[in-house]
Amino acid sequence: MKSKLILCALAGTALLALAANDPVLMKINGKEIKLSEFQYLYNKNNQQQVQEETLDQYVDRFVTYKLKVADAEASKIDTLPSFQKEFNGYKTDLVKPFLVDESVQERLVNEAYERMKYNVDVDHIMMPLGKDKIENDEIQARLDSIKNCVKNGEDFYELAKKFSIDPSIRNNNGHYGFIAAGVFPYVWEYAAFNTPVGEISAPIRTDFGNHLIRVNGKREDPGQVEVEHILRVFPRGANDSLKAITKAEIDSIYTALMNGADFEELAKAKSQDPGSAKNGGKLPFFGINRMVKPFEEVAFRLQDGEMSAPFETNYGYHIVKKLAHKGVPTLEEARKGIEAQMTRDERANAPRDAKLEEVMKFYNYKENPKFGDYLEKELAKNGRYDSTFVASVLKNSTFPMCTFAKDQVIPASELAKVVNPKAKMNNESAKGYIMSYIKSIAKKQVMDYYVNNLINDNVEYRNLINEYRDGMLLFEISNQKVWEGASKDTLGLRQFFEANRQNYKWDQPHFKGIILSAKNDSIMQRVKADILTLGADTLTTTLHNKYKRDIKMERMNFAQGENNTVDRVVFNDNDPAKVDANYPVGMILQGGLIDQPQEVADVKGQVTSDYQDLLEKNWVQELKRKYPVEINKKVLKKIKK
Repeated sequence: MKSKLILCALAGTALLALAANDPVLMKINGKEIKLSEFQYLYNKNNQQQVQEETLDQYVDRFVTYKLKVADAEASKIDTLPSFQKEFNGYKTDLVKPFLVDESVQERLVNEAYERMKYNVDVDHIMMPLGKDKIENDEIQARLDSIKNCVKNGEDFYELAKKFSIDPSIRNNNGHYGFIAAGVFPYVWEYAAFNTPVGEISAPIRTDFGNHLIRVNGKREDPGQVEVEHILRVFPRGANDSLKAITKAEIDSIYTALMNGADFEELAKAKSQDPGSAKNGGKLPFFGINRMVKPFEEVAFRLQDGEMSAPFETNYGYHIVKKLAHKGVPTLEEARKGIEAQMTRDERANAPRDAKLEEVMKFYNYKENPKFGDYLEKELAKNGRYDSTFVASVLKNSTFPMCTFAKDQVIPASELAKVVNPKAKMNNESAKGYIMSYIKSIAKKQVMDYYVNNLINDNVEYRNLINEYRDGMLLFEISNQKVWEGASKDTLGLRQFFEANRQNYKWDQPHFKGIILSAKNDSIMQRVKADILTLGADTLTTTLHNKYKRDIKMERMNFAQGENNTVDRVVFNDNDPAKVDANYPVGMILQGGLIDQPQEVADVKGQVTSDYQDLLEKNWVQELKRKYPVEINKKVLKKIKK
């Protein structure tokens, strides 16, 4: 089966400048092919071959490959909307690794995994988010004052009860106990796991509020447990009387279990946890901080195979049976989950931001030091910042605010597309406001420039894109000229078969015809009676319409030993293993034994394959006559060395 694309493995994504000594190795139909492209595919080919090809052998195959691509280009396949749509889809995916710094991605994955190996015992104070930076700075200053109060001897928990807005303060006084990685927001978790034991973190801010974290201790992570449980619920806010009724129910179940009742069967019948009851009470493996504390503590305390006595949580009364436990997963086991979590927090953009900084440095990005003075003067001329200033001054300004690459200039007019013309502020604030947009505009334009020029500036990406593009063209032109061309050319196939009959011989006779099978003898006898009254032209159609699924008619072309039905019906093989239980009775409806193929259909697969080989051979000969090939032997010798 032909592969639509030549797949490749990425070796890396570092920014590579185009090699100055990348000479033209060959020209095919006037199109230059650089040494780097050939060497890339040649080395990759040798890695994939069981037996390594010589350079000369590969050159011949490479030239044939490029001749076919040239034919596809001459046929304008690369201009078809369907081709362009598919190719652009591949380009979108192929460029992604070149837009991130993979070393940053790997560092963050490893950092997260190291945190998974242990837990930290933490205390927490939370204050609200401010409406702006000024208010948030004030709140963080208050948290810093609280931190100093604790250092001076005041009780952390009393301060937490007084100032923290964390809803859990009612139950824990600010003490979270041991926490695991991967549960809390990244910034919060990072502070908790990187603050030394006995210390208090600097104030931090998340999307939920401003925080202060104290670390009391550290331990190895206990891993994960697998349990099954039975739950009997009581209403939220239930009084002692209602709880007593539920307690009696769970005690009755516990007594039955102690007397030998099956845990899973009782869970299915009695548990009121809708998620797990249908599975016999079984829950997936879980680590700490995934369940309510009483449930977690019991689950981790039990030995494998041990069952707990009934105990209470906020949801009701439980009985837990521990099935198994396991340690912290390996990095490879944890990687998928870590990477998924990274896409949902502050780490999502870190690899791309690192690549962007690398790209901006590569292109020598510089902001114009005179731009601030220019803005001051223009604002003073206009009198104030308003919609007139944005529409008349900024929008038409060609004053350069930054430059990159050799000749790329970003003018001040780009700012008019992003600033708010209705904002109210004095000229000094307006200057800072306008200039705050420069970096974001520059980042987008520099990255767009990088992507658009990547095929010229990055040898690795260029070779990768060319490989996919040429692979797609090769598939489409080969499909037209050879694969689909052969299967659709019924006249050509027939003529090829007639001219080469001597190549298609059978070692033993084949049954060619239709075998009818029935569900039982009674049905078969009725079918045979009908056959005597039916003409050949309407035989199969009439039988199908009358008997439907009570019979099965199969067109066959098999030798003895190739098909169970043929063996049983034609060659009288009584092996019980060859009987179709649904259609055990069979007869020959049409046809009989033939010694050799009579027509193309009898050996179509083999004939089609041979005919494709002939079309391929003739096509390649035509390509060599049609398109000129020039090979620079001096450049080729560089590879031999």
